[in-house]
Amino acid sequence: MNPLVNTLSDLSREEIKRYSRHVIMPEVGVEGQRRLKAASVLLIGTGGLGSPLALYLSAAGIGRIGLVDYDVVDETNLQRQVIHGQSTIGKSKLDSAELRMKDLNPSLQVDKYNVPLTSDNALKIFAPYDVIIDGTDNFPTRYLVNDACVKLGKPNVYGSIFRFEGQLSVFHAKEGPCYRCMFPEPPPPGLVPSCAEGGVLGILPGTIGTLQATEAIKLILGIGEPMIGKMLLYDALEMSFTTIKVRKDPHCPVCGVPAEKVQLIDYEMFCGVPAHDRSTFHAQTDNKGQPMLTITVSELKARYDRGEHPLILDVREPHEWQISALEDTLRIPKGEIQMAKNAVLAGRKLREETVLADIPQDQEVLVLCRSGARSGQTIQMLQEIGYKPENMRNVTGGILAWAREIDPSLATY
Repeated sequence: MNPLVNTLSDLSREEIKRYSRHVIMPEVGVEGQRRLKAASVLLIGTGGLGSPLALYLSAAGIGRIGLVDYDVVDETNLQRQVIHGQSTIGKSKLDSAELRMKDLNPSLQVDKYNVPLTSDNALKIFAPYDVIIDGTDNFPTRYLVNDACVKLGKPNVYGSIFRFEGQLSVFHAKEGPCYRCMFPEPPPPGLVPSCAEGGVLGILPGTIGTLQATEAIKLILGIGEPMIGKMLLYDALEMSFTTIKVRKDPHCPVCGVPAEKVQLIDYEMFCGVPAHDRSTFHAQTDNKGQPMLTITVSELKARYDRGEHPLILDVREPHEWQISALEDTLRIPKGEIQMAKNAVLAGRKLREETVLADIPQDQEVLVLCRSGARSGQTIQMLQEIGYKPENMRNVTGGILAWAREIDPSLATY
């Protein structure tokens, strides 16, 4: 494979010493290290995957690294996002990451994009970089990254993580398939939980992120066999690595057409889920696209103070209830409600259908989850089987908002 970067930057005497363990390798050498210094890499996200990526690419001598993120460091990040620390809680993730990256490599150029990645800004942000690395955790952004990379002819080093499992591939339409060749359509909304809902082993992003960094360096130097046309499946519990082939789809709606015809679409609408924590698309619309009725935690607290006893349906998982919960709530996991809904729509009589008997159709139901996404999805499902929109309200911000605004003694996660 030819090197992705053909420009060679000069190395100082100090840099040759710093990267001596690279330059003594014939596969890298002085010329390869000069390519790394001339290279530019864009990281989408500075979280679990972005942390090892930023650390190891900075240390390896990449000359320019762009970071796209608009979040701040939270205490719950520190279990896996190792580029951040206790001292940067509450600070911008970009500033926190830059501080550590510059400590590793003072000559590094760090570009910070403190904005959500959207169809309106993706092409402009991607344009100056040789390699794009996807470290996101949601489907709308994954499809956006893929389509923008195809349109611009750039390689997309893909990684994903969930609980104990990870995936890795390089989608490069010039050389092989793209993400859409393997996943032409997103999964149904709510089928795949996010890491915030399902959890992730803290060490897992370190494994997948360093593999992504390895693939980026291989592409830049033109060495080894990149994961183009292949996907690595990693299972931490079994400590197994499985590689499967990914074939290019000649009829792919994105890489199967001329690049100039690729259009960046509304990916939240395409996937039916929000792309960012601050998105309101999914949680604020019902299954007919109309505004969903909501109630804030302050409004709910006021009703309690008036002596009211509204019915609250908590759709989180049992292990989440053990962390924190409101008293006197109806607790039914969203997955059980989904199974019951499917049984009703299919005309089947299943045991799971009985869970619906506990959710009245003739009175107000306030639906609660961790942050407001799953509760919004649950309301949509219930409306599909006859529950009236005017009887359903989504508790805005979920149990996290209650802990933040009403009862700080509640544990958060």
